[in-house]
Amino acid sequence: MKKWFLPITAATLCLTIGFTSCQKDDNNSDTPKDTATEVSASTDDASRFSNEMDAASNDINTALEANVGFAGRPSGIQGIICDATITVDTTSNPRTITLTFNGTPCLPGRTRTGVIVISMNQGVRWKNAGAQINVAFQNFKITRTLDNKSLTLNGTQTNTNVTGGLLINLASLGTITHTITSSNMSLLFDNGQTRNWQIARQRTFTYNNGIVVSVTGTHTEGSLSGIAEWGTNRFGNSFTTAITNPLVFRQDCDFRLTAGSVQHSTANFNALLTFGLNASGNPTTCPSVGSTYFYKLVWTGPGGISHTVILPY
Repeated sequence: MKKWFLPITAATLCLTIGFTSCQKDDNNSDTPKDTATEVSASTDDASRFSNEMDAASNDINTALEANVGFAGRPSGIQGIICDATITVDTTSNPRTITLTFNGTPCLPGRTRTGVIVISMNQGVRWKNAGAQINVAFQNFKITRTLDNKSLTLNGTQTNTNVTGGLLINLASLGTITHTITSSNMSLLFDNGQTRNWQIARQRTFTYNNGIVVSVTGTHTEGSLSGIAEWGTNRFGNSFTTAITNPLVFRQDCDFRLTAGSVQHSTANFNALLTFGLNASGNPTTCPSVGSTYFYKLVWTGPGGISHTVILPY
């Protein structure tokens, strides 16, 4: 399976290392510096975490589908993940696939080290409806090569093949839905802070001139639905990240993020990110080769003052 491209990293890096210089802010003189810093860092953290969860899920699906003991179809497994070696144990209960990441710089803009262990009970096949796996992250560290900032993940999550079916057969099946849940993900940030996050994501795969992936949140708190991640940010403030419109990745656009919006909220601010735009902030089709997408960030801080920035990704 082709390695899926995660396109938001450069944009969130712009937010992190140069929020003031990158933004086109309509109320810049009224922006409290500490709030702007929290918006910048928290948005970056949330985007990186979301990207890496999707990347890990892609690798997990690839490893599962490539092994007959887990997926129920024959295939080879070594070399399918460029920066990891794979060890398979199909005799124990649960059976395990261990991905050991070695830091090989084969991915755009980042390296990965650490271990992901995939566990599945004997008798279960990933292709079956309702099949579940346990995924354990063990010092799984992602380092952004441009600024050497890292994010280290520990904890467990449950992945469920809700509909059943394998992605290799998606064109004939039509739709495959997976869910990802966790109540105990530990994040170690590059500043030494450790926080706990929770996950409730759904990934729906359809086929339209290639694979189309729609990502949504499934958790609700009060009147806010569509929450995909929640917990405490690096500043010690509670947050929610809700997917307000599905995040859509399309194979016929080189697996780029082509649409969707995310609301990141704390007690100090609300930030709405909208993807799949042109440089004027309007929805657009897949850019031509050499062109780019833009996203719009609109955030409201103390006093209800609104600020807007449009950035490429």
